[in-house]
Amino acid sequence: MSTFSSPSDRLGPVSDAHGARNPRPADADGPSLLEQYLRIARRWRWVILGAIAVCVLLGLIVTLLMTPQFTATSTVEISREADRVTNIEGVEREASVADQEFYQTQYGLLRARSLAERVANELGLVDDPEFFDMFGFDGADNPAFEISNGRYLAQGRAERQREAADILLENVSIDPTRLSRLVDISMTSPDAVFSARVANAWAENFITTNLERKVQATSYGRDALQEQLTEYKERLDESQRRLVAYASDQQIVNLPSETGGDGTTTQERSIVVDNLASLNNALNEATADRIAAESRFRRAGGGGSSVEALGNNAINNLRQRRAELNAQYQELMVRFEPGYPQARAIQSQIDALDQAIAREESRVSSSVRAEYRQAEAREQALRQRVTALTEEFLDVRRRSIQYNIYQQEVDTNRALYDGLLQRFQELGVAAGVGVNNIAIVDTANVPEKPSSPRLLINLFVSILAGVGLGAALAFGLEQLDEAIADPSEVPRRLGLPLLGTVPKTEEHETPREALLDRKSELVDAYIAVQTNLAFTTEHGIPRSFSVTSTRPAEGKSTTSLALATMLARSGKRVILIDGDMRSPSVHHLGNVDHDHGVSNFLAGAEDYKSSIFHMKDLSLDAMSAGPIPPNAAELLTGDRMRLLIDRLHEDYDHVVVDSPPVMGLADAPLIAGHVEGVIYAVESHSIRSTQVKTALGRLQAAHTRIFGAVLTKFEARKAHYGYGYEYGYGYGRDAETKSA
Repeated sequence: MSTFSSPSDRLGPVSDAHGARNPRPADADGPSLLEQYLRIARRWRWVILGAIAVCVLLGLIVTLLMTPQFTATSTVEISREADRVTNIEGVEREASVADQEFYQTQYGLLRARSLAERVANELGLVDDPEFFDMFGFDGADNPAFEISNGRYLAQGRAERQREAADILLENVSIDPTRLSRLVDISMTSPDAVFSARVANAWAENFITTNLERKVQATSYGRDALQEQLTEYKERLDESQRRLVAYASDQQIVNLPSETGGDGTTTQERSIVVDNLASLNNALNEATADRIAAESRFRRAGGGGSSVEALGNNAINNLRQRRAELNAQYQELMVRFEPGYPQARAIQSQIDALDQAIAREESRVSSSVRAEYRQAEAREQALRQRVTALTEEFLDVRRRSIQYNIYQQEVDTNRALYDGLLQRFQELGVAAGVGVNNIAIVDTANVPEKPSSPRLLINLFVSILAGVGLGAALAFGLEQLDEAIADPSEVPRRLGLPLLGTVPKTEEHETPREALLDRKSELVDAYIAVQTNLAFTTEHGIPRSFSVTSTRPAEGKSTTSLALATMLARSGKRVILIDGDMRSPSVHHLGNVDHDHGVSNFLAGAEDYKSSIFHMKDLSLDAMSAGPIPPNAAELLTGDRMRLLIDRLHEDYDHVVVDSPPVMGLADAPLIAGHVEGVIYAVESHSIRSTQVKTALGRLQAAHTRIFGAVLTKFEARKAHYGYGYEYGYGYGRDAETKSA
């Protein structure tokens, strides 16, 4: 059961099924969570202190009995990848997600059993009895650890090696440094020198095994590549043979590839393609020549005044000579007749020149025509050859489909073979280099101080353990303790509103004496109860109510007397009825006997007023229980009790019934059925909550209305509240103030 109340337990007054309002509990807000923790700690402080003392003592004893342990640490650096000496594209690869896998793999290799066995063999630990004794290994019943002449037998070495590796793995720790490539290798043992030896040997053997793995991987890779090279060489040769055979069969002749001055390599070319290209170029040139010759021929038109004739030097010379002779002839004609001898001679020369010019122009025209015919014939011949080569080229292309397939196969096999050959050569170079990506940064030094045990840390841990154990015990005891020591527990545990908390009176002081002292804590407490009681019904304080409890001596009679007194002091007419006919007590307040009282009226007597006596100091009337009847429950089953209360209401404002306890009796539920409701007195620090709930169940079964509970005999010191609760009710007293 928790000691904390829920928020619903601290709600204000609400209306119930009868239309009345439930009071807001006196301690509705209740102590805070921290205050409840502190209260539990104060209440069970000796349990907590005892648990702390026991844990500290045990921690001290364990620390003193522990064997000192020494830890030596060596540091190595693990690079993601060694510098590439066979590839000049860069020295380090960029970090990637794969780095996580790489480093986790390296950490796993550092914790590998094979590495531990290697270190154990190197340091001679497998055959060293002192090593196993150092770590407390007991192999007395194991034949592998049988000692003969101070040494182990040879036949159990494999098992000892496994045990030695297990011991090393248990005491070696691998601690990567965050955000770096550094890894700490720590060995802890009772021997400082031995710890340093193991830490250094672990780092050195890790580097050695890393190199061995690389060499093994390179050797394996070279062997695998050698096999693949042989296989792909055979494939390349076979594909080349098929290509050559097909080309020979189909008479496909290709020119080999050539490498140009700029380093580019041309592909193989077919002779037909080259010839076709050459002839096509020649055809283009012949066509151009024919067009030019035809143009000249058409311009000549067969006459002597063609452009070609005009450009002929011989014709031009003849024409120039004729022009000169013609000029001389014209000069002679000015002075002489055409028959003049000299003029006839010149005319003869001119005629001869005209004939020569005509002959020369005819020759030029014939030359242009012949050139045109020749260009035309050459063009036709080339065109026929191009046409023939084109048909041959198309035929070659049809026959080259399979040839190209064979050629692609050859190219593919050659590329694969060249790549494998290059990789094989690189592996050969890398195998000779032997670059390691792991290096020792710091070697382990012999530790001067033990790493454990650490007294201060162990004591601190012991104190924390003691506090935890003490807190667990305190909360456990708090849960097992069903006594209600906290006013806030009343609503949560019992489901009742808390009307108020009443302090315990001094042993030398009676409740009546405390009530007469109007500045007493008891009076202040019951005034608070009266105030909360006013919120229980729509008309204020109930006109009739009974006060009961689970068992006797819980303070119900004091509560009924106190509430009656508080009501009387507020100017109300109040009567207190002693309803406990089995153990009457109200008559003692008036120093009267109980020869006549409630039981007489319930038995049938009509005179009840003679049983009423007045208490002047308390300003109220009271009615005794009367003679103890043999059948009190039977008397309460009738309507006489209700009739008595109704008659008393004619003379009094409030009727308060001091009811008997609930447990074991039927009286309290029967009386509760004749009043407006019940006030339930609960003794703090004593009564168990399960008992109270059982009693409340009986009242609820009788459909009794319960206004709330009053927590009686409350002791603040016992509840471990201190100043706050003790000061409240004593405020303003002239007497000495109590301190927490």
